[in-house]
Amino acid sequence: MTLLGALPSVIELFGRHAATTPDKTALVAGDERLTYGELDDAVNRLAARLAAAGAGPGTLVAICAAKSPAFVAAMLAVLRTGAAYLPLDPTHPPARLELVLADSGAALLLTESEPVTTAVPVIRLDEEHPPAAPVPAVTPDPASPAYVIYTSGSTGRPKGVVATHRGLSNLLAGMGELLSTTEDHVWLSVASPTFDISILDICLPLMTGARLILLDSRAAILGKRVAALIEREGVTHMQATPSGWRVLLYAGFRDPRLTAMTGGEALPVALAQELRPRVGRLLNLYGPTEAAIWTTTWEVPHDAEAISIGDPLPGTTVHVVDDGLNEVAEGELAIGGVGLATGYLGRPALTAERFVPDPYGEPGGRLYLTGDLVRRTEAGLEFLRRIDTQVKVRGHRVELGEIEAAMDALPGVRQSVAVVSGDALVAFIVGACPDLRSRLATTLPAYMVPTRVIPLDSMPLNTNGKIDRRALEEKV
Repeated sequence: MTLLGALPSVIELFGRHAATTPDKTALVAGDERLTYGELDDAVNRLAARLAAAGAGPGTLVAICAAKSPAFVAAMLAVLRTGAAYLPLDPTHPPARLELVLADSGAALLLTESEPVTTAVPVIRLDEEHPPAAPVPAVTPDPASPAYVIYTSGSTGRPKGVVATHRGLSNLLAGMGELLSTTEDHVWLSVASPTFDISILDICLPLMTGARLILLDSRAAILGKRVAALIEREGVTHMQATPSGWRVLLYAGFRDPRLTAMTGGEALPVALAQELRPRVGRLLNLYGPTEAAIWTTTWEVPHDAEAISIGDPLPGTTVHVVDDGLNEVAEGELAIGGVGLATGYLGRPALTAERFVPDPYGEPGGRLYLTGDLVRRTEAGLEFLRRIDTQVKVRGHRVELGEIEAAMDALPGVRQSVAVVSGDALVAFIVGACPDLRSRLATTLPAYMVPTRVIPLDSMPLNTNGKIDRRALEEKV
């Protein structure tokens, strides 16, 4: 494991560029353009309000806002105070937002709209914040939380992953080295702020003096619009899921200047072969939220006949293990190194189950058991499938058990199973609930609501007496 040494924080590096190149464009969103100096002023004004309200090391601040300059300023302002931030999607059902806020114990809520709860003090991002004396950036403890991302939970309860400053700084330094980042680069961010890959999109350009272009994730499905924006702004770097790249390819996209990064879902060989000749570089990235966004990388060649997730980034170790944590050629992928999260917020039992002592590293080290089945190849690691019922739906990590728990709680549903067919979620139910989808939409994000509901008299069982999910998938 190669460490990159002592690493400055995101907010420290952003501050240096704001001081040395204040007139350079930092951020573009539609017709709005902010220089590094203007963005730093917005960050400072909000950081002063946050500090006065009690934000600082050891506190968590929720940000419920669409991806915008206001969101970026809020994110940086929270980090400047030494607090950690929790991104919330304002399009999610209010019941889910309230659940996450209550579960997280957030001390403050930053929002552009009416707050979903009165239990947490609110600061409105759409208010004018008065000028303030410079707020010095707090130098964070590397082991302290930088952000919390909530992911789907198999028991029906979403879980918060607590990521550290050390992990974030190491990831950004490793990706910066891999991409040879410079202040001349232009990054396009299309992912939702609640999707952790957006952290790389936002932080890496702003800590290297580059330019960041924001595109609302809802507009990212408009392939021709995205392609035109890439050409107009001279975009050099962009991350998207394979589903996102398909949208661009359907629109006829081609740009030999672009470094394209794909992750969040398995990359199909056919898609890699179609996309690779249309861009300057194509990187396949792999990593769970529990290990600081990306863990391994693979440079996709022009003649790819199989897909690898590659080799680990600096500061990261990977092991292919069996149930006894013995190294094997094919088995579960276990991740170690400085990028690991501290665990799941307020969930010590679940943390102990997934984060285990590392028998290969230094005393006190840990491994995260990913639940991904992989095998070693000459090109690096090859992803095979999930060991459990966790799936990816258009890049979002979804526990089918959470959807099933929500369905089972509805009146009229005696039994339910959720499966994935292509990019779609399909629900099978025993019983009757005519308004099942609309009821689920009051508690689950849109990407977790099944697009199709199939009623059954009974669930098919396998020879062990368990529900035969493969038989259900064949019914779709």
